[in-house]
Amino acid sequence: MLKINMKKIKFIFLALVFTFNFSTLSNSQSVPSSFADLAERLMPSVVNISTTQTVVTRSNPFPNFQFPPGSPFEDMLKEFGTPQERQSSALGSGFIINEKGIIVTNNHVIEGAEDIVVQVNGDKEFKAKVIGADPLSDIAVLQLDTKEKFIPVKFGDSDKARIGDWVIAIGNPFGFGGTVTSGIISARNRSIGLSRYEDYIQTDASINSGNSGGPLFDMNGDVIGINTAILGRSGNVGIGFSIPSNSAKIVIDQLIEFGETKRGWLGVRIQDVTKEIADVEKLDEPRGALVASVAENSPSEKGGVKAGDIILEFNGERIQEMKELPIIVARTEVGKKVDVKIWRNKREITKKITLGRLETSEDFKVKAKVEEKPSSIESTIESLKITVRKLNNEDVKLRKIPNQTNGLIITKIENDSPLINSIEVNSIIIEAQKKRISSADDLNKIVKQVLNTNQKTILLVIFNNQNQRRYIGIKLK
Repeated sequence: MLKINMKKIKFIFLALVFTFNFSTLSNSQSVPSSFADLAERLMPSVVNISTTQTVVTRSNPFPNFQFPPGSPFEDMLKEFGTPQERQSSALGSGFIINEKGIIVTNNHVIEGAEDIVVQVNGDKEFKAKVIGADPLSDIAVLQLDTKEKFIPVKFGDSDKARIGDWVIAIGNPFGFGGTVTSGIISARNRSIGLSRYEDYIQTDASINSGNSGGPLFDMNGDVIGINTAILGRSGNVGIGFSIPSNSAKIVIDQLIEFGETKRGWLGVRIQDVTKEIADVEKLDEPRGALVASVAENSPSEKGGVKAGDIILEFNGERIQEMKELPIIVARTEVGKKVDVKIWRNKREITKKITLGRLETSEDFKVKAKVEEKPSSIESTIESLKITVRKLNNEDVKLRKIPNQTNGLIITKIENDSPLINSIEVNSIIIEAQKKRISSADDLNKIVKQVLNTNQKTILLVIFNNQNQRRYIGIKLK
């Protein structure tokens, strides 16, 4: 048998342990003993912002007489009241990105403001004007009205920020300017329903009312986020959200150069690819963005994209979740020709599309809400446990959907219907299993065919209550 020297084994073991520990420590951030030096260096670049605006209200001329809530005469009565003006003020934070006094903050901090006063380094105050503002990303850029020089901060690479990294926030919470809080990055790529383009960094660094617009710094002192929102209205609960610096910088540069944003526009309305839809389309997994409709004369229509396509990749970037596509498209240069990989008819194809500009498109305008519909003869679809009626010309005109549209309006959905959690009353079914629906018999026939298969999943195309074309995959019982 081979004899091995025990001292040699012990030496090798200790060497391996030392190498492992050194490697682990070198790839992780050490716990800082203090944030004092970093905070002292950064404080002069973080500002407090106060705004004022005039709010006009009207008092009730007949205080002892009230119409019932919701009465059409209620608003009319208010119009005869005496106009009263009052000054409303708000507080926020911001940070200096240029020695000439260019400041970044949130749009909601300065929106509607008549006067903006910025306090720098806790004492000096300056008037500021808006260079540009973008409600969609909630970012605004200000210029201080002075010829003084300031200490700017620089942006870091937010894509390199990792969950668990140390961060500090500096801002003006509740008017207490120059407040420093610390924490870690709790999560990435968060969506909370505040804006169209959401890819927030979540942090447990204390963020409260008044912190909005302030910077989130990494341990190098670089800005990796703009503090924008908190969870709940009662103040900090350890969950705050910041706009990543990489996304923000694109908007900021455009606001400084043009005074407005210039976002790429594809011209599609999209939705999530559910497991049911992926099964019907024979896609390997639920991924990508399903094209619910294509805007007329849009870049997508000109490039050959069709409703029902699933966008898997845009300009070389894979689309795993639907929410990723608008963010990627928006940051792509207007006029650029891009490759878009699409899943259509159970195979992958590529389309070349020249991007338009979102801000000049019809997609940028607010669509009208759905009003009451005229009634008609109703039919019951027993297998789906819904009641429907045929779409008529008045419906098409009222809903402002494409002419020549045929379909069924859902007037009732039973509580035990397989559609109960997916579709609302007043939605219009226009296709089932990619076949057009003109009558209740059409729908009944297709549902029976699906029930006779092993899959038992039906793919419906509808117009929802906002008159948006949507694809819905339903597992039948």
